[in-house]
Amino acid sequence: MADLAGLTAAVEAGDRATAVALTQAAIDDGVPPDAILDAMTVAMTEVGSKFACNEGVYVPEMLISAHAMKESTALIEPLLAAEGVTPDHTAVIGTVQGDLHDIGKNLVGMMLKGADFAVVDLGTNVAPEAFAAAVGEHHPDVIGISALLTTTMVGMKDAVAAIRAADASVKILVVGAPVTDEFAAEIGADGFAKDAATAATVAQDLLAA
Repeated sequence: MADLAGLTAAVEAGDRATAVALTQAAIDDGVPPDAILDAMTVAMTEVGSKFACNEGVYVPEMLISAHAMKESTALIEPLLAAEGVTPDHTAVIGTVQGDLHDIGKNLVGMMLKGADFAVVDLGTNVAPEAFAAAVGEHHPDVIGISALLTTTMVGMKDAVAAIRAADASVKILVVGAPVTDEFAAEIGADGFAKDAATAATVAQDLLAA
């Protein structure tokens, strides 16, 4: 019998071997792939909540859980595609030009996937023109721009301007430790998140507004 509760616990604990084994067992038992995905999403939501509340979960723990979900999700992605199950929204993410940090961006991507977003990752050191081109190519609902350094976050303004010129309606989320609500408003972004744990929630709130 499929153990979805055990799968949730394994992903939350970052136990990749167990998570993958339980995912395969659930597939073999005929559990719908979207139900399997839901079990993993619950885990990442809990991890994000604990991180945000400083309840013993930090960046390393989030990364371990994210890797467990990534390996498990790889098993069900073909099944989801075969059944025509597609994410409700699309997000484009990237680290701003001049910044090569990607751990936070990668975590944002995983949290967005867990919140039912298709994610297009542009990588690091992304020029404003590349963000704008991605708007035309992928037609995202949300664009997430990350920065870790105060010296590079100033480049977010140019990225936001380029995106707005390409599509004034797309929601823009800026993410990173140095980012503030005031800074986001100043450069014309729709919202901000201090960390990966809250980015997906903010993105959902922006689309619901």
